[in-house]
Amino acid sequence: MKKIIHFLLLGLIINACGESKPSQKQTTSKTEQNSEEELSTNIVINSDDTMKFDKNILLIPAGKKITLTLNHNGKFPKVGMGHNFVLLKADTNVSEFAEKAAMARKTDYIPEGDQTIAYTKLLGGGESDTITFDAPKKGYYTFLCTFPGHWQLMKGKLIVK
Repeated sequence: MKKIIHFLLLGLIINACGESKPSQKQTTSKTEQNSEEELSTNIVINSDDTMKFDKNILLIPAGKKITLTLNHNGKFPKVGMGHNFVLLKADTNVSEFAEKAAMARKTDYIPEGDQTIAYTKLLGGGESDTITFDAPKKGYYTFLCTFPGHWQLMKGKLIVK
């Protein structure tokens, strides 16, 4: 019986030494601080041959000029592993747009129409492109790479505050 009590007591001590969870108030204030710090008018996004953007959420302020640089840090040429950054209008059906984009080879996979807010040129490994655009109104917008087969892995949200 003494061994069981010692075992339970040891378990309680170990449990008490564990990591405590931060209170909701602390979590909220840290999140708010991070949101303030992450609002940016100068954004750099990196991509590579693994079909990923290094950021999938971008926070920008409304009503400002935004400068965005896309770097393709991979090695493959744009014919086989091209990447771009395409920012869509809020009401755009993403899968329909991506389907049209896959057929628009002659225009570097940017289909005709008015569904985009801004986009970079199509890049191969080692290339980069910088664009400037006006931040749209407050809301949530999708960005993606329109190279065929990439959009499902290479997409994210631009949040305008």
